[in-house]
Amino acid sequence: QVQLVESGGGLVQAGGSLRLSCTASLQDFDAYAMGWFRQRPGKKQEFVAAIGGGNERSTQYLDDVKSRFTISRDNTVNTVELKMDNLQPEDTALYYCAADWGGGINTAAAAYHYWGQGTQVTVSS
Repeated sequence: QVQLVESGGGLVQAGGSLRLSCTASLQDFDAYAMGWFRQRPGKKQEFVAAIGGGNERSTQYLDDVKSRFTISRDNTVNTVELKMDNLQPEDTALYYCAADWGGGINTAAAAYHYWGQGTQVTVSS
């Protein structure tokens, strides 16, 4: 059974940093594109960041986080991370990790095949 397990969420003051991690029990993890999505209170789920799989190593970000968040992956340990700097109260959300066996970057949630349970990030002002 495929599992994606997120960790690293928590409570942080505005301007602070967090590093989210997602470990996936996927065979051929390196072939999957990996993404991070979030659901803010009262809002629809939104794309945050993605990194390609296979030979595709590009990244893509939500405009609002482009200068503050960094997505990376370590295929040796089946892990994708999201480093979040200069966090703001509007970043408060449940953050989800997702895997897309297509390999190419996709910002649409429907393109992703496997999802984690989420990790809560709360940013106080």
